[in-house]
Amino acid sequence: MISVVIVGNGNVATHLTNAFLKADTISVTQINSRKLEKIPQADVTIIAVSDDAIESVSSKIKNSFVVHTSGSVALNSLKNSGNKGVFYPLQTFSKNREVDFYEVPFCLEAENNEDYQLLERLAKSIGNKVFSINSEQRKALHIAAVFVNNFTNHLYKIGNGICKEYHIPFEILHPLIKETVAKIETLSPEKAQTGPAIRNDQKTIKKHLDLLTENQQEIYRILTKSIQNKDEL
Repeated sequence: MISVVIVGNGNVATHLTNAFLKADTISVTQINSRKLEKIPQADVTIIAVSDDAIESVSSKIKNSFVVHTSGSVALNSLKNSGNKGVFYPLQTFSKNREVDFYEVPFCLEAENNEDYQLLERLAKSIGNKVFSINSEQRKALHIAAVFVNNFTNHLYKIGNGICKEYHIPFEILHPLIKETVAKIETLSPEKAQTGPAIRNDQKTIKKHLDLLTENQQEIYRILTKSIQNKDEL
């Protein structure tokens, strides 16, 4: 049995706690980050708080092995006196939406092999996708995740706004969104690219720009130029 304390009460902390509660090999306790004086001892103490709070929260924890869940914070940002690690589930977490952790990649890092193996057992108690990712790699991975998730979702928001303006149900675009995601499981994103930008269809591009607001036009032009730039990664 692996004992776990999760510090925090946000989306990541709550989803991890709920998942561990269902695992037979894990004993989990969740505490608020404002009650660190009452923190129990555990095999692994997981800090699932905002990035800005990781240093200050970790500095107050005396437990032997402390890890954080951030994609953009280095391992050495932890200021506890004991062993340090990272337990980063690469997924978007929303409050009332269930997460299938067997589909979630766990990006792990530890200062020694024994601690890494412990984190690996912990991850495999609720999932099966485990990757050894160091702090520099994780920083790059987090940037990539922002592009494919946060920025993409913002584009969905813009598309939804355009649909609303012209009284079109946004759900008409759902099959297109699903197919776009499904294609990159068998094709590289470069080979999957379609549309007026890659075709250099200037007539269609101009028609689109004429329908957009000034801010939307700026985003459209930047993305069109980026798609047409063959040398860009």
